[in-house]
Amino acid sequence: MGKNSFKIIAENKKARYDYSIEDEYEAGMVLMGTEVKSLRSGRANLKDSYAKIVNGEVFIHQMHISPYPFAHLDNHDPLRVRKLLLHHHEIKRLYAKVNEKGFSLVPLKLYFKNGKVKMVIALAKGKHKYDKRETIRRRDEQRDVDRQYKANR
Repeated sequence: MGKNSFKIIAENKKARYDYSIEDEYEAGMVLMGTEVKSLRSGRANLKDSYAKIVNGEVFIHQMHISPYPFAHLDNHDPLRVRKLLLHHHEIKRLYAKVNEKGFSLVPLKLYFKNGKVKMVIALAKGKHKYDKRETIRRRDEQRDVDRQYKANR
């Protein structure tokens, strides 16, 4: 891994299906040593996680980082609440939007950037059932077009 390298740890693919993404932010994370070691081996899950703003700080809830197998005494709680590091003006903008009806903070991606753990969180609005059907229909149409293109080559 060279300079400005990225190593994706975990992705929340279901978030793009369940939510329409309005804006994305990159945030650092406050982690324990055993959490970082566990992340280096790719043991994280963003599936049911969400972010919340409390007292001007952003926290990630329900993100699962498996315990590090070689740390017996000082291991971390897999589902503990972790603090995200964002600029003050970004937090204020997010707070204003989240207080509007229907907006949520959803984690999309967890990765290493220059040796630091970063997370992409999205300002998202929940999709209705008919929006999800539209997404599936568009994806199927694109797949058919790609098949036709490949067959005609």
